[in-house]
Amino acid sequence: MAAGSLLTLLDDIAMLLDDVSLAAKKTAGVLGDDLALNAQQVTGVSADRELPVVWAVAKGSLLNKAILVPLALLISAFAPWAITPLLMVGGAYLCFEGFEKIAHKVLHPAEDKAALRQAAADPSVDLAAFEKARVKGAVRTDFILSAEIIVLALGVVSTRPFYDQVGVLVIVAVLITVGVYGLVAGIVKLDDLGLYWQRSAQSTLQAFGRGLLWLAPVLMKLLSIVGTAAMFLVGGGILVHGLPFLHHLSETLVAMAAGVQGIGGGLALVASVLFDALVGIAAGGVILALVTVGKKAFTRSA
Repeated sequence: MAAGSLLTLLDDIAMLLDDVSLAAKKTAGVLGDDLALNAQQVTGVSADRELPVVWAVAKGSLLNKAILVPLALLISAFAPWAITPLLMVGGAYLCFEGFEKIAHKVLHPAEDKAALRQAAADPSVDLAAFEKARVKGAVRTDFILSAEIIVLALGVVSTRPFYDQVGVLVIVAVLITVGVYGLVAGIVKLDDLGLYWQRSAQSTLQAFGRGLLWLAPVLMKLLSIVGTAAMFLVGGGILVHGLPFLHHLSETLVAMAAGVQGIGGGLALVASVLFDALVGIAAGGVILALVTVGKKAFTRSA
């Protein structure tokens, strides 16, 4: 009897791990966006504060998932119809945040640099506020991406028993947080590793060190661009899948692209990505315009 119970337990564990694997594969695309978005959040933070900032965002991400996992299970059990509208609200916010970031850099290009110089001149006050704002923004963005990851993972195990669903979501949430922020911590410390190797007595390590010192700022700049693009791709993708007319239009365009002789497969993928991005950019622009007009109207009325 004990042996049978042990085998049953091992079988349950194996099935649970299989579910975790499937859920991880399902959310892989969003994980890439999550990594890019969070790595860019430490851009401009002083070197000695990079890891504390990453750790602060990681703790915020764990708190997000501690809220989202039970919330997703409750909504799935009692109001499954609400999942898509809630995701769409989050997707619209991502589009808005991405467009606002671009608009700010275009319209006020000198403000961020001025803020960094001011923070460096008075670290006792301004630098702490600067870090707090970065952490708050990163945790807010993480909440939306984490919500999508949790919902995708829940979809994989929606037919499984309740306790299996809980186990898979908890494991996925922890693994994703550790994996993403572990990679972010590694990325932001590449320049320190490069500097350490450059000071080595071995010429090979010195060469690798110089290479990392060149690569680190390039990678951070690239991740900043990719992270902003990810806001439009993820947010636009959520809106496209949530609005039937956009989803139908996307499928039509993808089908037309797929019909092109020889390059149909690759062209279909490009068409899908571009359509999501264009929808995200358009939605972000419209929402930013509405928010700006609303703020001005509220200011005048006050």
